[in-house]
Amino acid sequence: MKLTLTQFVSLDGVYQAPGGPQEDTSGGFEQGGWTFPYADEDFGAFVTENFARVDAFLLGRRTYDIFAGYWPHHTDPADPVAGKLNALPKYVASTTLTSADWAGTEIVGAQDVVKDVTALKERPGGELQIHGSGALARTLFAHGLIDTVHLMTFPVVLGTGKRLFPEGAVPTAFRPSRSLLTSKGVVITSYEVDGRPTYGSF
Repeated sequence: MKLTLTQFVSLDGVYQAPGGPQEDTSGGFEQGGWTFPYADEDFGAFVTENFARVDAFLLGRRTYDIFAGYWPHHTDPADPVAGKLNALPKYVASTTLTSADWAGTEIVGAQDVVKDVTALKERPGGELQIHGSGALARTLFAHGLIDTVHLMTFPVVLGTGKRLFPEGAVPTAFRPSRSLLTSKGVVITSYEVDGRPTYGSF
């Protein structure tokens, strides 16, 4: 399966707590919910299109807890997000989780997340999607396991918070494959991972 990441980031690269004030307050982060003012029909259309391609989900522990506390209570199979999240296989990467009540969930990564995700990618299917799960995404980037990134860049600088590509990230080249601008200024760009950067001189 192709492994794709859909990630919300601020202009300064922060991915922490995009959806609400209490989503992730670790490190004293107090700016949760920073994506809320930018929701619109363009944004919703992209999300619907993205979820239409999914065959299975891979989530980090924190994102899984957030999703599992919300989406199982939304049971309309026609909902483009709830229908897929509730019906399709879900893999949660965790070294501490011992059970998962959300139907269709399997815990992976207890011993070796890189080995387990590599095995998931070898299973038949089209697209294995990661949503959010920034810490997991950083680990998988470091091991060359992510194939495509859908980066939603919001027109706001936060100044603090967890960054998708922190100091020390593995140098990686990307090839843009698609870009669109929503009515509220969110830039949604799709990138294919394209090996290591090349260098030259002017």
